[in-house]
Amino acid sequence: MILKDPYNRPVSNLRISLTPHCNLSCIYCHAEGEKFPSNSMSAEEIAEILRVASKFDIRHVKFTGGEPLLRHDLIDIVASVPENMESSLTTNGTLLADQAGDLKKAGLSRVNVSLDSLNQTTYKQITGSNRLSDVLAGITAALDAGLTPIKLNMVVLAGINEFEVDDFLAFVRGNRNLILQLIELMHFNNCEYHGDLTGLEDSLAGRSKIILTRRMHHRKKYCLDGAEVEVVRPVHNTEFCAFCNRLRVTSDGKLKPCLLRTDNHVDIKGKKGAELEALFCEAVKRREPFFK
Repeated sequence: MILKDPYNRPVSNLRISLTPHCNLSCIYCHAEGEKFPSNSMSAEEIAEILRVASKFDIRHVKFTGGEPLLRHDLIDIVASVPENMESSLTTNGTLLADQAGDLKKAGLSRVNVSLDSLNQTTYKQITGSNRLSDVLAGITAALDAGLTPIKLNMVVLAGINEFEVDDFLAFVRGNRNLILQLIELMHFNNCEYHGDLTGLEDSLAGRSKIILTRRMHHRKKYCLDGAEVEVVRPVHNTEFCAFCNRLRVTSDGKLKPCLLRTDNHVDIKGKKGAELEALFCEAVKRREPFFK
């Protein structure tokens, strides 16, 4: 049974926050809209959510945080993903080098790594940390383990890292297992750093030999001399909403029908079986495009 919301958008993708905690302090972080402290779900509760999601033909789950690699039971959580469901994970990469191999063995398919600068000084300015070398080691370990393709998520920050786009293109160029994602800062972040990516995207289009359109969100993919890059522009983007196929779960066990809303959550913590199935249906009924 495939769940569809009142706007006939099918839900095929689940995004689960495993913890609100993180070992970095990025200047733009919105912590997935979660408040501290948080009573995070147990591995058993997450496994039940995954079982029910699979029953509704949800084919992909992405684990997020905070920083999901801070969970001591992360390997068990990944191993609980049903066989008919692909799993991926978004991480800041600082702890990835030591865990990449075990994550692959547990069944994880691929990773997204958040990396906003290749310059040590700028990286520290953004994250409050000197751990750029750990992130780069994590990317190498993920490549070696086969957690690919790896998407590098660069949030473009006006006046801070917007000048590094060509450096990132050079970093991914020639490696088909690395894809650069340039992400527009969302409106509920610190708008001091928000920049319009229209000019950047026009530049990429003009320099690209091939431009593809992804099925999900109709997002453009630009191919520039062996470098693959996507531009993620969810701010005031009606297509982002129109083609949204995600249902989110907060770390304290609430189904979140829309990324940009906090007033329509469905509490599922500790629920199981038929009751949990009914709550999934209720959450999908509450889904509507934020931008119409």
